[in-house]
Amino acid sequence: MAPARDDLAAVFVGVATLDAIALVARYPGADERVLADEVAYAGGGPAATSAVAAARLGVPCAFVGAVGDDANGHAIVAGLEAEGVDVSGVTLLPGEASAASVVVVDRGRGTRAISNRPAPRVEITAGADLIASAPVVHVDHAGWEPVHASGLVRAGQLLSVDAGNDIPHFDTRSAGLYVPTVEALQRLHGGLEVDDLLARAVADGAGTVVATAGSRGSWALTAQGERAHAPAHRVDVLSTLGAGDVFHGALVAAVVDGLPLHDQLVVANVTAALSCRGLDGRSAIPRAASASALLATSSPPTPRPAPAPASTTSA
Repeated sequence: MAPARDDLAAVFVGVATLDAIALVARYPGADERVLADEVAYAGGGPAATSAVAAARLGVPCAFVGAVGDDANGHAIVAGLEAEGVDVSGVTLLPGEASAASVVVVDRGRGTRAISNRPAPRVEITAGADLIASAPVVHVDHAGWEPVHASGLVRAGQLLSVDAGNDIPHFDTRSAGLYVPTVEALQRLHGGLEVDDLLARAVADGAGTVVATAGSRGSWALTAQGERAHAPAHRVDVLSTLGAGDVFHGALVAAVVDGLPLHDQLVVANVTAALSCRGLDGRSAIPRAASASALLATSSPPTPRPAPAPASTTSA
């Protein structure tokens, strides 16, 4: 495994998987065989895919987590290494199976069905030094508890939390950057308007909250009262698999790059939307020397009527 780098800017902690993805014209019925238009095998997992997105936008980063000491686990690690992600903080667990998913993408409806084998418990011992030293530490739903309990993240570091999935016993005050979906905020606070949901999250202690809502774009509010909204970036979609994870990684890249709040949202929206051109969650993530470079070369989305769900969407 590659040694830790002195210029490390962000560490991503949580789940890494290996996915098998099939593209079909429609979901099969019971006992029915449907031919796939395409089958792909790719790395996945919220924190791991976020790390790949950040790496493709020029951020020196590492992934910390655990995989089984099996063929899938070695493939997961090799895939991250190939993207330039530091994997010195990955623990290989003998006798345990790595996380894996089987995903069926319905081309006609633009939806997907997922069956997954859960990941081993996130292990951070091998990556403790990385977590303690990185300016930004990003955690998914499985990475938050071990990082929070460890006390490794100190004042001066930014803890970014992917809160799209429920996190048991989550303490909003721990998050310098809190990134749920609008739907997740509504589960917590009821059917309020987005601005009110953001205000609730900040009142609960988040430094900055960014809420995402797919084709509606993303919103942000800081504890200092700064607000921002960026509309969705529209593309012709093949699959939305992993788009939320890509959003998180690109948002971290924009934070590392020092972009203004509104531009952070634009970079994250554009990167996530462009990733939807690929069947898997990673192959179509754009590459750029930095988040600023991506922002400079990305055309603003063109206003147009809402597209048919099966053909066009955004992240």
